[in-house]
Amino acid sequence: MGVITKKIKGTEDVLPKQSYRWQFVENIMREEAANFGFKEIRTPVFEHTELFARGVGQTTDVVQKEMYTFDTKGGESVTLRPEGTAGAARAILEHSLTNEGLPIKAYYLTSCYRYEKPQAGRLREFHQFGIEEYGTSSPIADAEVISLANSIFKRLQIKDLHLEINSIGCPECRAKYNEALKEYFSQYKDKLCGNCLNRLERNPMRLIDCKVPSCHEIAEGAPSILDYLCDECTEHFEQVKKYLEASKIEYKINPTIVRGLDYYTKTVFEFVSDAIGSQGTVCGGGRYDGLIEELGGQHLPSLGYAMGIERLLMVMENQGIEIPAPEPCALYIAALGEDAQFKAYELVNTIRLSGLPAEGDVVGRGLRAQMKYADKIGARFSMVLGENELNENKAKVKNMITGEQTELNLDESFAVKFASLHMAAKFDTANLDNKG
Repeated sequence: MGVITKKIKGTEDVLPKQSYRWQFVENIMREEAANFGFKEIRTPVFEHTELFARGVGQTTDVVQKEMYTFDTKGGESVTLRPEGTAGAARAILEHSLTNEGLPIKAYYLTSCYRYEKPQAGRLREFHQFGIEEYGTSSPIADAEVISLANSIFKRLQIKDLHLEINSIGCPECRAKYNEALKEYFSQYKDKLCGNCLNRLERNPMRLIDCKVPSCHEIAEGAPSILDYLCDECTEHFEQVKKYLEASKIEYKINPTIVRGLDYYTKTVFEFVSDAIGSQGTVCGGGRYDGLIEELGGQHLPSLGYAMGIERLLMVMENQGIEIPAPEPCALYIAALGEDAQFKAYELVNTIRLSGLPAEGDVVGRGLRAQMKYADKIGARFSMVLGENELNENKAKVKNMITGEQTELNLDESFAVKFASLHMAAKFDTANLDNKG
């Protein structure tokens, strides 16, 4: 009998044999975020559609083409989150977190949803680690959040990532830049794609990162935003570069980075990998000093970024970076007969309470099948309990790698003595690995 349905296009299952890779990456993200003073925030998977329309921007591809939007039974329009920042900003406002002191430093690990063509590194359901910092306009904060991303990449041993930075200015200097872009691109109206023609009047900066080859070629000759920055934005960008250099973080200035969401201002940046093809941006972010005002709050300068976890895992796999496998089962106890099954259950729980993973049969297998299963799950030790072992109140524990057997009493000392045996075996294995 086949399954009644399969996973939806653009989504992926994370199976038990793969999930440890995700947990390893996520744990490092959590640890590094904590080192920089960030605490976790969790927001709903869906929000009122207006939040993303206002926060992300009406002219963005995300809002116009990619959002999963539907009406509730009560007639409300809601949307599955396409990104994490808007929801975090809404939570900051709704719960008045500014009263708890500034800056507000939060991170999230979340799923996001966008309707777009599935391909390598781009899914309709994807997962992000994100950093949010509210209440600071200091360029030090810009360098700090970039340093946090860099620390994560170092912990994960990812190589050949390039940091690219730009400044897209404040609304005042960007208005002058938009006029220059309109003048430039208007010369090529007959060669622009339909999307770019729509953007030309509403949001000319969107033309800079159009992926249509003909538009991309035209954009290469467009004016640079760096030539239109006001004195304040220029000084801010210079200070960001200064602090990045103090952090010994190499960067490249890329005037074409504008990011895909309308809320960005001043600093924008991307970490790009050459290891996964065209979808090479594994981390992107910057400042969004006007976002909180756009959502109805007081001026609150803010910044942050998001990392794509699927893309990070792809980079690590392509670079041959090994992720430590989880601790295998320390002891598998095979049982013969009902009395032995009960005793095995008691001993397995005792081992687990001592902090070691242990398993016993819960399927009703015969002895041979139980031992085969112990081998399949990679148990370090195994033990057989039958009538003789119960009568003598002792049993032999077998090292599944060396074949060596050690007899242990089945009393209160069992867990302690087995833990000592297990530790010695791990130490011997580590020594062999080091010699190898």
